[in-house]
Amino acid sequence: MQPISILYSFIIYTIILLFVSFFTSRKANNDSFFKADKQSPWYVVAYGMIGASLSGVTFVSVPGAVSNNQFSYLVMVIGYLFGYYVIIKVLLPLYYKLNLTSIYSFLKNRFGIEAYKSGAIYFLISRVIGASFRMFLVVSILQYFVLDYYDIPFSLTVGVFILLIFLYTMKAGIKTIVWTDTLQTTFMLASVILSLYFISKNMSIDVSTLFQKIANSEHSRIIITDWHSPRFFIKQFISGMFITIVMTGLDQDMMQKNLSCRNLKEAQKNMTWMSISLVPINLLFLSLGASLIIYANYLHIELPAKADHLFPLLAFNNMGIISGIVFIIGLIAAAYSSADSALTSLTTSMSVDIFNLETRKDLDENEKIRWRKYIHVGMSILVFFVIITFNSINKDSVINELFKVAGFTYGPLLGMFSFGLFTNIKVKNRLIPVVVIIAPVFSYIINQIAPLIGYNFGFEILLLNGILTFMGLWIIRIK
Repeated sequence: MQPISILYSFIIYTIILLFVSFFTSRKANNDSFFKADKQSPWYVVAYGMIGASLSGVTFVSVPGAVSNNQFSYLVMVIGYLFGYYVIIKVLLPLYYKLNLTSIYSFLKNRFGIEAYKSGAIYFLISRVIGASFRMFLVVSILQYFVLDYYDIPFSLTVGVFILLIFLYTMKAGIKTIVWTDTLQTTFMLASVILSLYFISKNMSIDVSTLFQKIANSEHSRIIITDWHSPRFFIKQFISGMFITIVMTGLDQDMMQKNLSCRNLKEAQKNMTWMSISLVPINLLFLSLGASLIIYANYLHIELPAKADHLFPLLAFNNMGIISGIVFIIGLIAAAYSSADSALTSLTTSMSVDIFNLETRKDLDENEKIRWRKYIHVGMSILVFFVIITFNSINKDSVINELFKVAGFTYGPLLGMFSFGLFTNIKVKNRLIPVVVIIAPVFSYIINQIAPLIGYNFGFEILLLNGILTFMGLWIIRIK
């Protein structure tokens, strides 16, 4: 596939998104940007959230990770279901009862301003890093397979990508994203299904035979019973449950879409159907990963050093031009679906939690909109610099890096929300920032020491971090 064809696919898809943005942003204000005027149909949100939950990380890294981790990721996905149950039955009713714009306002009501600001800051750190990882993955692939051909600098590629996202989200925010996500989910899923079809066709077998090969291969192993392994199935299950609670239920990005539904019942319905769909969809992505390895062996092609390059390498060079176009559109859709909502949620949290725009009496509506746009610009610039930094240090498959970081940054949120929800204990508010700084530090130290005694932490470092935060809050309780 020629680089110019990839570039044209990117431009055409971007124009479609800008077109959708034009129609959804008419008469938009801050309420549209933050809550979509509380008018989002639940089924539209549910379908769109599938794409946002998958993102570019799932689209590329999950298939690529099969070569090292087999299907063990599926155990984590099953754990997701139990995490979503907690969100549906505990967190969503709480958020709707309090009529929150930012979910971290709960911490202000429960503890005080120190916990509120600490929670918001940890979200901002977590989401900036997470959004940057996701965008880096896609931009680096575009750079490697297309833009290096034209000697275009990586920093310019990143800048243009973020600018485009800024342009179609700056006016209506979440109101636009609810609808663009449906488009992106469709293209992402179509890309995976068509890729499986093209692989079977090029191997002169039907799709059912391809799935039989996947089931009979060594790559389809789901349960890893070695408790020393970071992929030990009990670790995976528990990690999946708590990753969902913190990276969805305690994440402004994901909850902002749910809070745009008309009422609690519709939000719960949205989350239920979305969570159920994730198991077969992730199984489809894992099957794609196994089929890519089988296809590479069929062609006698050596697997790339970077697992994230497996899918694009075969799609661009060994599956035909149509397959290449299908892949790039799916990849771009995956990138936009996570990056646009991330920038919007970052702007929301910074506007509401840090600058208190909703409650400012000294600013009229036009001034609040102007300040929100300034913040949107600032968040875009910050993400730009984080992506550039990550480009210089990336060593692992992005999905592994993402969950490693999540364990340290989302852990304090897990601990604070758990303590606030399941106890009535009051704490010394001024010491909360100390606790949420010390807990990740201790978690990191334990993570470094554990291999010396034969144990390797996986994603369950998140749970340890949350427990340490919970214990720290108990220590500073008011007796």
